Amino acid sequence: MLCQSLPNRGKIMRIPVLLRNAILLLAIASPTLIRAQFQKPTGEELKMTADPKAPGAAAVFLNIEETSDDDLHYYSVYARIKVLQEKGKELATVELPYTKGNTRIEDIKARTIHSDGTVIPLTGKPEDLLAFKTTSKSGELQVNRKVFTLPSVEVGSILEYFYKLRYDDGYLSSPWWEIQKPYFIHKAHYAFAPSPYFLHGLANWILDANGHPINSLVMWPLLPAGVAVKRDVKGHFSLDMSDIPALPNEDWMPPIQNFGYKVYFYYRAAEGVDDSWASEIRLWSKEVERFAEPTLPIHEAVAGLISPGDTGLDKARKLYNAVQALDNTDFSRKKSASELKQLNIKDTRRAEDIWAQKSGSSQDIALLYLAMLRAAGLNAKALKIANRDQNIFDPSYMSMSQLEDTLVVLSIDGDDIQLDPGQKMCPFEKLHWKHSNVSGFLEGSDGKTADNTPPPAYLDNNTTRKADLTLDGQGGVQGSLRFVMIGQQALYWRQIALKNDEDEVKKQFDRWLETIVPDGVEAHIDHFSGLDNPDVNLVAVANVKGTLGTVTGKRILLPAFFFESRGNHPFVSEENRQEPVDMHYSEVVDDEMVYRLPDGLMLEGAPQDGRISWPSRAILSVSTMQMRGQITINRSLSRAFTFTMKDQYQDLRGFYQKVAASDQQQLVLTSSPTGKGSE
Repeated sequence: MLCQSLPNRGKIMRIPVLLRNAILLLAIASPTLIRAQFQKPTGEELKMTADPKAPGAAAVFLNIEETSDDDLHYYSVYARIKVLQEKGKELATVELPYTKGNTRIEDIKARTIHSDGTVIPLTGKPEDLLAFKTTSKSGELQVNRKVFTLPSVEVGSILEYFYKLRYDDGYLSSPWWEIQKPYFIHKAHYAFAPSPYFLHGLANWILDANGHPINSLVMWPLLPAGVAVKRDVKGHFSLDMSDIPALPNEDWMPPIQNFGYKVYFYYRAAEGVDDSWASEIRLWSKEVERFAEPTLPIHEAVAGLISPGDTGLDKARKLYNAVQALDNTDFSRKKSASELKQLNIKDTRRAEDIWAQKSGSSQDIALLYLAMLRAAGLNAKALKIANRDQNIFDPSYMSMSQLEDTLVVLSIDGDDIQLDPGQKMCPFEKLHWKHSNVSGFLEGSDGKTADNTPPPAYLDNNTTRKADLTLDGQGGVQGSLRFVMIGQQALYWRQIALKNDEDEVKKQFDRWLETIVPDGVEAHIDHFSGLDNPDVNLVAVANVKGTLGTVTGKRILLPAFFFESRGNHPFVSEENRQEPVDMHYSEVVDDEMVYRLPDGLMLEGAPQDGRISWPSRAILSVSTMQMRGQITINRSLSRAFTFTMKDQYQDLRGFYQKVAASDQQQLVLTSSPTGKGSE
């Protein structure tokens, strides 16, 4: 599915009404920037069954063009796509988002061209669907999407379409050119004609979303060496590129949007990076102070939650537990306007509103916690950060849109403690992994970037997996599995449980079990313990049965490492790497596998005790213990790293190749001459 971005994913600037006519008077005559017209495909394009420039690709873009014109108030997209494999047919469905009220999609044209030259035009109207609706202090924003599917698409087809998004005369665009896409692009052309205000030095009459006059149009490019955006004498920007590689698609990648070629345009009310961030942080800090003011209702609530003899840390913990107990709508369900009215709940404007209605978003709850800490006499500030699962903060790109989430920094006893109250089920003094090792801005910092939040220690994230398995003489097995989870794995399942009922959580856990138990074996969750309490270990118990061993003559061959028998080891088959590795968090996984043998079988072969080390980064240890009628194998993999750069990839891969080879070892059982089990 191809989803085109809105041309103004930054801010749209409103032009004062009295100056609209001035735009028309100052606009200089220029030819339209639209270059694209439907093209007759070449014979080579029609016959193409594979692309030597993109080996194995399911589809390629033959052409793509994007044009934004603030004089004529439109944004347009033209694309030609060659479908080479079945998967490439997904590009036949096109989604066109737009904001309802001030933008509209018009002039949609599309057609499918078969490899024999037959043309099938798009007929019928695209479907208009609600994408999302949100309400903020600036009013309600509703984003819709028009969806159409090109007709009669088959492998070998060429897909061609054009559309135009028209926005009101009182608005300006700030286009984002996302140049790299999941598919190879042969030719790309981008063009942007800014408002005539910027051509005639009248930009200060245009206001940003905060009502401040803007004085600069900023371009932020991330392009390959030797490629640059051009600007002509009329102030129009353009970029032409060819043979653009597809976006990398590798396991354990950092957020992909940080690595693709792109050019962002945006309007600013400050000249340089330092001035811009200082201004943004002052505005944000002012809003935090207003929202998180410790008003009388907050003081009264805090007084009922803490005791005079509590230490500062005791107070912080009690208040943390109190806000964690509220309904976090990011993990439940946001109530509709009619439900809010029925419950007599108003739009939240301050922390006291969140406490009164016992409900709010992650952002709301974080700022409520900040207000309560201050009411308790503690020193705390808000920290605006990037979400590492979605984005990597780059201060050179002067946009607060990079910083999506809010932490609270508590200064106590000479230490700064980062707290994550907006992440429901996150234990006190811990961070969700997506909030670890990231930077942003501290409230009142005047634009100075904060230090990175601390990465989680690998000992804080431990999963113990125990298999207690009883074997029969034909390779059959039955028994139980027990999982004890501490840290991020426990947080993952607890947050799954917040959004789903118990039956659904069990179904999802069973699907996860399918990925780790051996072929021929079934495992089903029996029960959880501690699923609703982040301060205790999360325990999951499952039942298991099936065929585990392979009988060959008098021998039975079994996977020695029950949980690793499927060989789902990362990086082993990935010879080279384009991007860094981000494994989210460091961790320890301890396995204990107890195999109970029937009479008449004895141990012939088992894994040798040993260690595999990547010095200072990771270690695998294995041990085997034998006693009468029972074999116990222990396996522990400790990974103390989260990130690995490309130049360390071969060391990383080499370690996991050794781990994979070790995990292929087997247990070999044979019939005992005496008919008794192994001593």
